[in-house]
Amino acid sequence: MSGYIEGISRDQATLFPDRLEDWIDEDHPVRVIDAFVDAMDLVGAGFCRMSPAQTGRPCYHPSMLLKLFIYGYLNRIPSSRRLEREAGRNVEAMWLTGRLVPDHKTIADFRRDNGPAIRKACARFVELCRQVGVLSGGNVTIDGSKFKAVNNRDRNFTSGKIELRISHLEASASRYLEEMGRADALEQSDVTLRKVTRLQEKLARVQQEVRRLEGIAETLKDVPEGQISLTDPDARSMATYGKGTGLVGYNVQTAVDVETHLIVTHEVTNIGNDRSQLAPMAKAAMDALKVDTLDAIADRGYFNGAELLSCHEAGITATVPRPETSNNRKKGMFVKTDFAYDGGADTYVCPAGKALAYRYTTEERG
Repeated sequence: MSGYIEGISRDQATLFPDRLEDWIDEDHPVRVIDAFVDAMDLVGAGFCRMSPAQTGRPCYHPSMLLKLFIYGYLNRIPSSRRLEREAGRNVEAMWLTGRLVPDHKTIADFRRDNGPAIRKACARFVELCRQVGVLSGGNVTIDGSKFKAVNNRDRNFTSGKIELRISHLEASASRYLEEMGRADALEQSDVTLRKVTRLQEKLARVQQEVRRLEGIAETLKDVPEGQISLTDPDARSMATYGKGTGLVGYNVQTAVDVETHLIVTHEVTNIGNDRSQLAPMAKAAMDALKVDTLDAIADRGYFNGAELLSCHEAGITATVPRPETSNNRKKGMFVKTDFAYDGGADTYVCPAGKALAYRYTTEERG
């Protein structure tokens, strides 16, 4: 007998109404979120509004908003507007919030007002994983990811960008003045008068924009980083791997446990490269894991002598590949790392098995 699987009628009544509890499995992740937040000391973590006001409209309990916030990030739903929709239609979110549907502004304000407390909640989760034995090793990998800020590239300024934009505006102003001069030389008519008026308005807007850019340039002189972002003041322009690409945003550093792939610690920076992040992230991971020694792995973007020394002094074994400083490999030639040192003979052996003859001794970097 062929056919299709049919659903029940929307008008079908039930003798025993469904419960939200019946829709959530015993081992469902939302139960972990619920138990974790309920066991937390939210007052000690510094969450706002833990004591409700005696007057006015009742507010949402911070624990409910924190549960919804964690659920959103666990399911890749960072948007406050999307979380509002999920709270009204998603059975898992309904179970977690008790069918409360906070609006997106309430969710966004909670995230803004409780940033440090949410960070402590993340640290508490790592501590819990360590206590129950999920995080027992001392091996982490460190990497950074670029995240775009809510700041258009046109609203990020450096001295070079300002000079280039002013030069374009000055060229436009010169062109408008030439067109106005040609219009004045023609016989006066309604058409030429309207054209001159339009050109004068354009010229006024150009001059106003030049003055605005000159004001930004003056402010830029007092900024150590050499750039200003108008929408998100903390965001910075950063290069990405794609040729000719980049973004205005943040460089988020994470240290991840090698075995479980859980994030041990994280840090949001506005530094465009990773060269100064190895030691701080490795030490933060060591503190989070409560270990005396740590093995840290990072890519060649973290290679920095001072950072490696700082890790060594802190009991951290850092494994970072040395950056390529020669183009010989691209040319099909051997590079320095391809040669093996023979301590007994005090010689280097090339990949072809031949010993290199000693020529002279040199000293690098003092």
